[in-house]
Amino acid sequence: MQAIGAKKYHVLATLLILVIPAIYFTGCQQSITPALPDKVDFNYDIRPILVQKCYLCHGPDPSSRKGDLRLDTYEGATALSKEGTSAIKPGHADKSMMVYRINHKDPEIMMPTPESNLQLTKRERAIIEKWIDQGAEWKQHWAFIPPTISEKAAKQDLDKGGIDYFIQQKLEQNGLKAAQEADKVALIRRVSYILTGLPPSPEAVDRYISDNSADAYAKMTDSYLNSNQFGERWARHWMDMVRYAETKGHEFDYTISDAWRYRDYLIRAFNADLPYDQLVQEQLAGDLLKQQRINKASGENESQIATVFFALGEGTHSPVDVRQDEADRIDNIIDVTGKTFQGLTISCARCHDHKFDPISTKDYYSMFGIVEGTRFSPIPANTANEVSSVQALQQKNDSARILIAAKWLQELNGKPALVAIPATKNQKSQSADIKILGDFRGNSIGEWKTNGMGLVKATTLGNPVLDKNHKIITLDEGKVSSRIIGPNLYSAFRSPDFIIDKNFIGIRAMGKDASIRIVIDNFQLIQYPIYGDMDKRIDTLGWKNYMFDVSSWKGRNAYIEIISGYYQQHVFTMPKDSWFNVQYAIAYDQQWAEPVQVMQQEPVDLAKAVDHWRNHSATVEEVAVLNGLLRQRKLSGNLPAIELLEQQRAQLQLNLSDSVEFVVGVTDGFAKNSPVFIRGSYKEVSEKPVERAFLSALRKGNETYKENGSGRLQLAESITNSTNPLTSRVMVNRIWHHLFGKGIVETVDNFGLQGKLPSNPELLDFLAIKFQQDGYSMKKMIRFVLMSEAFRRTAKPNDEAKKIDPNNIYLSHFPIRRLEAEAIRDALLAVSGKLDPTMYGPPVPAYITSFMNGRGKPEQSGPIDGRGRRSIYLEVRRNFLDPMMTTFDRPIPFTAFGKRNVTNVPAQSLILMNDPFVVMQAENMTKNLLANKQLSFDNRINWIYRKALSRPANAEEIIAAKALMEQLAASYKIKAGNWNDNPTIWKDYIHSVFNFKEFIYLN
Repeated sequence: MQAIGAKKYHVLATLLILVIPAIYFTGCQQSITPALPDKVDFNYDIRPILVQKCYLCHGPDPSSRKGDLRLDTYEGATALSKEGTSAIKPGHADKSMMVYRINHKDPEIMMPTPESNLQLTKRERAIIEKWIDQGAEWKQHWAFIPPTISEKAAKQDLDKGGIDYFIQQKLEQNGLKAAQEADKVALIRRVSYILTGLPPSPEAVDRYISDNSADAYAKMTDSYLNSNQFGERWARHWMDMVRYAETKGHEFDYTISDAWRYRDYLIRAFNADLPYDQLVQEQLAGDLLKQQRINKASGENESQIATVFFALGEGTHSPVDVRQDEADRIDNIIDVTGKTFQGLTISCARCHDHKFDPISTKDYYSMFGIVEGTRFSPIPANTANEVSSVQALQQKNDSARILIAAKWLQELNGKPALVAIPATKNQKSQSADIKILGDFRGNSIGEWKTNGMGLVKATTLGNPVLDKNHKIITLDEGKVSSRIIGPNLYSAFRSPDFIIDKNFIGIRAMGKDASIRIVIDNFQLIQYPIYGDMDKRIDTLGWKNYMFDVSSWKGRNAYIEIISGYYQQHVFTMPKDSWFNVQYAIAYDQQWAEPVQVMQQEPVDLAKAVDHWRNHSATVEEVAVLNGLLRQRKLSGNLPAIELLEQQRAQLQLNLSDSVEFVVGVTDGFAKNSPVFIRGSYKEVSEKPVERAFLSALRKGNETYKENGSGRLQLAESITNSTNPLTSRVMVNRIWHHLFGKGIVETVDNFGLQGKLPSNPELLDFLAIKFQQDGYSMKKMIRFVLMSEAFRRTAKPNDEAKKIDPNNIYLSHFPIRRLEAEAIRDALLAVSGKLDPTMYGPPVPAYITSFMNGRGKPEQSGPIDGRGRRSIYLEVRRNFLDPMMTTFDRPIPFTAFGKRNVTNVPAQSLILMNDPFVVMQAENMTKNLLANKQLSFDNRINWIYRKALSRPANAEEIIAAKALMEQLAASYKIKAGNWNDNPTIWKDYIHSVFNFKEFIYLN
């Protein structure tokens, strides 16, 4: 871009002052002190005073408590002192020591003490006295009380105008009047950006303005609510809360396998209006839900992809202390889960009971055990449609056994009932040095868990082995095999957790393109220099002993993972025809020794043996007897029906995909009750573990989770239980925040004592109840709010609002708000005509500028314009975050951010004025403008305004535009009258429009 001189920038600044329409920012006047309420409420009037002014010395923390006085509990506040007095004597302010001391002038007596630098206002002292005189009623924190609707409110038609009823009550209480309705241009621009993150097209604006029907606004709103772009916009809101990124950060910024599929899952979920309670359950326990939600078009299991939620955190490369690393990762999951779904800072209880909220360290470690019992796992992303084929293959296997067993029973009719087992070689006794972790040569896999469609919960013991003519030549020996069902099916085989107490772990296995991993303390980024030997590739067609030296990890918790595929730079891949077989797993100190397999010597009942074999429960001895009869040709191995079944099996196997793609989600491990870490250190723990359970303040009685698995499903059910007072409140508050720019509870991620009080508690409760009654429909709730008068008001405050409510807490007018980073970038693409509306798919690689350096830097940069794709489809690399997104306050993805910062810093103006991407869009828009040769100068300015600002330019703005371009022409030394078709002049002018506040603000 040709440099623009200082003179031009002076002209540009003048233009901006002239043409920016009146955007009404509220003043900084102090609000009028409200009168004391008729009935003092503990939660909204008293508790905030106690938290801010009293808890430092008289709160829940015993280490800082003074005078052995607690004011955070009713019992503590009303207890008799040694002198026979009480801090609070309900009904008698004049007899309460608290009142005496807060009103005293003597520095030795007054509270708060002078050295605390805390003071009570006159109103605060008066309201405390009135509360005590009214009986000093104590209440549980408001957020833990179930939402209710007052009798007075219940008499109103709340389904039609509930929002405006509750807001009007607040306006009247505070002497405020509502502003008038905004004009149509402001409304369509507001609705379009808020629902889709894109500006309305000039054609859409024209349609809405010309529609004079009574339901014109509703039709316009529904068109955006039902557009595909709605899901793209609202999925991005959710991604802020789950710290979405496509790489792990730290040293090498490793890729999170196909994290974009979770992004696409969210877009589809919001567009389909997936009920919120189901959205919550899928993310916390989608793999455990009885009813899996399958995308029939793509073959994706939506419920399981949702569990990528757990895998989106940061990852540390080769930590020295993997147990500490695990604790930190679990802490992050607990933190994000608590803030996202409950609006609580649960992680504050990691080292001690929460300083303010009713969350104990026992609560924290109850959740810790749930996450600790959860295992990260590759999840096939595109094979859900193959489930029916896999089930049919299993049925064919069972059908074959039924046919064979029937034939064998006929052949055994009249033969001896009991047969001695074949003689076996004398075996030595089991070596004391060997600890068996799993022996699969029998008919059982023990407590080991299978994952994926390639494995069944049984060994191959007794499976018919056929020759090329489909004749049974023998019955298979026992082993675990990933090829029981068919080829190219993902399989994972995992042991129970165990404490490493031997020097070596050994696994006898064979296979192709498979791997064995020893997972220590759930650590997944297994590689050199420290952990590389814990991951070995299986690539042998004969049995091989795989040995792992774990002597350095004694005392650590671990499990064995055997998978059909392998990790390459921590991205899981499964080449075609990957498979594995496993016989046993052992732990030992000195020398490998095969586990002893003891054979029973009692004769075998043939009829029972065949029956057991048919039902997959035959013992080693029974299979040995049946094999002996097969070799002696006393049992037939040639059945015509088997050939037909094998042909059918071969046809079904053709339906199995030979190209499987994976995401990293979770699967269930085993029940783990964690001890409490004293002061947060795993090196010093409580004697007894804490049972897994939901937060004690929200659960009924002493209810705990007794399941053999992690307990994630039970946690999800506890969170979405209709009696939980937080879940619905938190979500409707998030919706309100995204619609108005500020939540009813401003601290959207913190409903605890340190959070802000709701500005309209009755409205919040009403919306939470309605949300549940409407089946947790997010679209219904959004539409309900958009139909309110409160949402449709102008952004211009009246004089009373400026004086009484300068921060617009009570919503007498619509709050002005700046667009988010993504909406600004997407708007630039949209108005320039370069927006690619393609949805879904892998992200566009990040654009890497010359100054972006560090480990994990991609070899190649992505395109500067992101191929025109919407911002949600641009790659999010933790170590190489997009400068424009970060400058405009997209949060760094390390924890939950339900509310973005909204800053106003010079870097934002510099981005809009100098960033090559912004300049490029000005050039693109200029080409589209000048392509229409018929437009007059005035019409060109209107064309730009209608595209960028959704309205035509007024006469003053057209004059200012002409003056600017004439001065630009002079600075470029272009002769007068020759600049009207000059691309550089028009590009600079359009670029100046991109810098208007009106372009990046909603009013």
